[in-house]
Parts: sequence; structure tokens; C-alpha cells
Amino acid sequence: MSQIRPYRQIERRKCRQIMVGSVAVGGDAPISVQTMTNTLTTDIEATLAQINEAAEAGADIVRVSCPDQQSTAALKQIVAGSPVPIVADIHFHYKRAIEAAEAGAACLRINPGNIGSADRVREVVAAARAHGASMRIGVNGGSLERHLLEKYAEPCPEALVESALEHARYLQDLDFHEFKISVKASDVFMAVAAYQQLADAIDCPLHIGITEAGGQRAGTVKSAIGLGNLLWAGIGDTIRVSLSATPAEEVKVAYEMLKSLGLRRRGVTVISCPSCARQQFDVISTVQEIEDRLSHINQPLTVSIIGCVVNGPGEARETDIGLTGGGKGTHQIYVSGLANHRISNEDIVEHVVNLVERRLAEGGDEPQSSGPLTAKEGV
Repeated sequence: MSQIRPYRQIERRKCRQIMVGSVAVGGDAPISVQTMTNTLTTDIEATLAQINEAAEAGADIVRVSCPDQQSTAALKQIVAGSPVPIVADIHFHYKRAIEAAEAGAACLRINPGNIGSADRVREVVAAARAHGASMRIGVNGGSLERHLLEKYAEPCPEALVESALEHARYLQDLDFHEFKISVKASDVFMAVAAYQQLADAIDCPLHIGITEAGGQRAGTVKSAIGLGNLLWAGIGDTIRVSLSATPAEEVKVAYEMLKSLGLRRRGVTVISCPSCARQQFDVISTVQEIEDRLSHINQPLTVSIIGCVVNGPGEARETDIGLTGGGKGTHQIYVSGLANHRISNEDIVEHVVNLVERRLAEGGDEPQSSGPLTAKEGV
């Protein structure tokens, strides 16, 4: 509800724009959110189910691994049934990339460390051009080319960037410019430094991520530190949070990062206190239940759930719907930053959920009522 202040605005790095199917990446396009399936690609039904779940969570693009010919054969049906563009993840065998392009992949992700010679890259580019696919040069600290490891002795930001630029020159020499680049590493310092160097060296879109970040909690923290640094600096045109978790969870975490920096808004943002002895209701269980009940909502809206009056009124002034704990079992509800009415303990979750749903149904305007909104009105 509040206007964006100048100090909250991030100036994004300027770069050219490419298309991944129907999704624009780079330029002035919103930062797109990606994830990757972890089902067997040959299990078309399971793979499409996971793609659909990720798309419902907000994924703009989904990557699918194509390790063998059976997988690229299945890809045609996956592409046809997917609600979002599909990126084919290619390693080791360049013919899989050609087959993926023929199957309708919107983008081909190739790894310079294992895709092979320049002649093979030429064939992949020809297939991408013929079938309207873009490409991602996906450099990874764990699979750098041998000559770069010999030159630098170990993976480092300079080696990642050199690999990326060498491969970019291959594509540019073939007059192919529909590509983006990633320089991922599991080491946060290495990845951030590599992306910073790459951002200054080339004008193509950048796909950012911290690879092999870990499980859901540790990986989220690690990714937030690394990707947060890059996004804050305006670096990143499409993002994947790599977690040992479901693809849909990766998407949700990515959106939380983007929302926290004001780069994209999707769904309900709940601002809540950690709770303490001053709380006038069970904040933790209330927040968990409200988040679960509102997780299906795509429209952007802010809700504050604060246990007492120390910070509650101040937070409520900045949110669409606010709840502040009060005394004697009654609590203050705020609408559009203004005190509106009070509710009792037993009404909290249902009341807040109904308020949010009613506000969205009315187009985001303040709920219409001749007086204070009450539980009897069913809101």
C-alpha cells in the first residue's frame, strides 16, 4: 500500500534482452524465476506434475535434465504439456542438445566444461537457430575445463569468467546472440565475485544462482546471502534458488528474496513479530496458519501480524491489513493503515483470511462497509 521510497529502489544493470519461449529475459523485463525438475524425465506424467506445481507457485521457466536419448524423446510431450517454457539441461553429449531443440525446448543449457569442441557447439547453435531456441552458457565451479584448471590451479572467479567469455565468443563468432550466462559455484564468495566481474565484461542477460546450496534451511540462507548481494547491486535477470527440496519450494524462496528487495511482488507478504512475553495471542501458530491459508493467493498484498502495541500500530500503517494484539482478549484490526475495528481471540485466523480475500475480491480497494467490519458480517 505504501509508495516505494527512493532509498528502496534498486537500479538494475542494463543489458540486452533475449526470449526464452514467451518469457523475456534481460532488458527491462521483470527478473524471471526458474526451477528444475528432479523427476526422471522419461516419467512424463511425474515430470509434468512437478512442472505444473512449480508453475502454480510462480515459476516462469522450468529446466528439465536431458541425460540420454530417451529423455529427449520424452521432452516433446513435456514441452507440449507444460504451461511455461522449458529449458533443456544438457551435459556431455551435444547431440542431446540438438534433439532437445528439435523437441521444442525454448532454451538449451550447455556446460562449456563438458559439451565438447567448437565444431560441436556450431552444430548446437545451428539447431537452436533452426528451432527458435535461445541458449544458456552454464559455467560451474565444479566442472571447469581442464585448461583453465591447469592455468589457475583451482576454481576461482577469474576461471569461471574466462570460461564464460570464451564460450560467448564462440556464439558471437557464429552470429548467435540469443544467449544468457551463469557462473555458478557452491562457494558464495566465488560465485558473487564471478558474477560481479562478468557483469562488467559482457552485456548479455545473467542467470544467477548459488549451486548446490544445500538443504531447505541452510540452502535458503546461503542463497539469500549470495543472491541478495547480487540483486542489491542490480545484477541478475533470471534466478534459480538451488535447494535439496521440491522445485515449488525453490520458487517460493526465490519470490521471497525478490519481494524483500522490491524487485517483484507476488502473493501475500506477512510481516510478523518473533513474539515475546508481551504477546496478547499466540503469534507463531497464528502466522503459520494464516500463511498456509493464504498460500494460494497470487495477487500482491501485505499483512502485518504483531503481538502487542509496541510496534503493531506502526507496522500496520505500512500494510494493507494489520492485526495488533491488545488487552482483555481483543485485538485491533487495521485496514489501509487505519484502525478499523476490534476482534476477539477466537476470531483471529478466520477473520484475517476473510479480510484478505474480500479485499482482493473488491479489487484491492478498502473493504466497503457502512461501519467497522465485524465477524458477523462474514469478513
